[in-house]
Amino acid sequence: MCGIVGYKGKDKAIEVVLNGLKNLEYRGYDSAGIAYVQGNKIKIKKAQGKLFNLEENFKNKIESNLAIGHTRWATHGEPNQINAHPHRVGNITIVHNGIIENYNELKNKLNYQSKSDTDTEILAAYINDEYQKNKNILEVLKNINKDIIGSYAVGIIVDNDDSLYCIRKDSPLIIGLAESEYFIASDVPAILDYTNEYYILENDEYAKIADRVDVYKNGKEIKKKKNIFEFDMEAAKKNGYEHYMLKEIMEQPTVLYNTLAAYKNSDDLVDLSKYSEIDIVGCGSAYHVGMAVKYIMEEKFNLPVNVEIASEYRYKKVFYTSKHLVIVISQSGETADTLAALMKAKNLGIETLAIVNVVGSTIAREADKVLYIKAGVEKAVATTKAYTCQLLLLLMLCYRNDLKIFDKLNDDVNDVLSKIDMFKKISKKIINGKDVFFLGRLDDYSYCLEGSLKLKEISYIHSEAYAAGELKHGTISLVEENTPVISIITNKIIADKTISNIKEVKARGAYNVIITNQKIPNDLADEIIYIDNKKEYVGILVIICLQLLAYYSALELGRDIDMPRNLAKSVTVE
Repeated sequence: MCGIVGYKGKDKAIEVVLNGLKNLEYRGYDSAGIAYVQGNKIKIKKAQGKLFNLEENFKNKIESNLAIGHTRWATHGEPNQINAHPHRVGNITIVHNGIIENYNELKNKLNYQSKSDTDTEILAAYINDEYQKNKNILEVLKNINKDIIGSYAVGIIVDNDDSLYCIRKDSPLIIGLAESEYFIASDVPAILDYTNEYYILENDEYAKIADRVDVYKNGKEIKKKKNIFEFDMEAAKKNGYEHYMLKEIMEQPTVLYNTLAAYKNSDDLVDLSKYSEIDIVGCGSAYHVGMAVKYIMEEKFNLPVNVEIASEYRYKKVFYTSKHLVIVISQSGETADTLAALMKAKNLGIETLAIVNVVGSTIAREADKVLYIKAGVEKAVATTKAYTCQLLLLLMLCYRNDLKIFDKLNDDVNDVLSKIDMFKKISKKIINGKDVFFLGRLDDYSYCLEGSLKLKEISYIHSEAYAAGELKHGTISLVEENTPVISIITNKIIADKTISNIKEVKARGAYNVIITNQKIPNDLADEIIYIDNKKEYVGILVIICLQLLAYYSALELGRDIDMPRNLAKSVTVE
């Protein structure tokens, strides 16, 4: 959520910050702003809406060697120019990602009259109040965690001080390194046009950036390990595709191959058979990945596999066994609820395994073991290639002694991608429904959950996924003439049961679409999409079908596919 970019270096600060914010647009935002130093004065420009509204303020080139910028996703206060960052109080100007939980208490303690509705302005007021006591910003940052409750990644400019300051706690922040140039950012893509070298700030670390970078914790200077970003930013460009989402869908043969190749001859794949119970924890699509592999794991290893939503898991009572494994899944490696669930397990001494995409992310560093998918940079808010790579890696854990079963995966994925005309045709019918229902059983139901989420998040069509046996318990009352119903049948054991449910909605006039690897009566559905009969990885093929249906439905409706309304790529607050 939100994007922070800061720059200290040559007289191109505004250009760098604007460009960095553009590279973070995929994170989702509703307003933006920049604070910059010009003639020893700090100036602020803010705008509601997209970045091009902010750029209107910089048509004439402005030279500055120090600036901070922010794209905001509203949490406290509506999305408008007043609530947009940066916020300035007294001598302090800041941008902030995260949530200050005790901002009301701080506001009352300071007796401060707000101009905005944000918690960030109160944080700026607090920092300014502390700064006025001794004029030492590093001392303020050293002690900030004594009074501030919540999560924060903060970039700071101080009046009459030509340095850039930053601090983080439970919200990601990096410091980019180039020759005589330094950057801060909430994510690596913001800086990759200038450097691929960076430090990762850990919790409660803070830094002063002038003609060098000095990093501190508890008042003591510390040495940081330099990281090198391994992906090519050029791979994140659209390369002629209309949307990043379509490009990332079409990249799946490549990234699936890369993920498979990374572990095919490796000893890194964890042996799940040594555990007595497994919890898989994630949010959104990551949770659906866990659901998709649950049944395979239980059958393969004859042990219970619990799949939990991270925002629930972190608060519920969990019963652990002596040989328990908690697997956490997060594309960004920074998802707040998933990180909290991970720390809950760690604090209880339970072994943890992370499946993430971003190397060096917080979840990757905190887990006992980490396996990286090789999806590369994923810029569309709606995940596609990261989901299928996560699913593949978990399937590889299940079949770690027989990875040859994945040898023809790419051929089968390319076969699905060749059916684009069919998906376009079906999408023209889907968009006419006021409701869309997805039906399936067992692992097929898990694919329905992801398909429904994909459709609703980028097309804004209301859709729901149901375990097909629940159809008669209320849902069928919503099915009427031409209601789109998308059914998944890949599990032979329950195929006949799902077919009986499809007959029920067909009798009520539904527009039936079936995705299957089974033999299905031709008169059962309006459209049948056949995929290859590969039991071990059939879920990957189904999901790609559902991604394409969602994409072309959203395209027909003219939606903002890469940045759907109200959504953010990386959810770094609770």
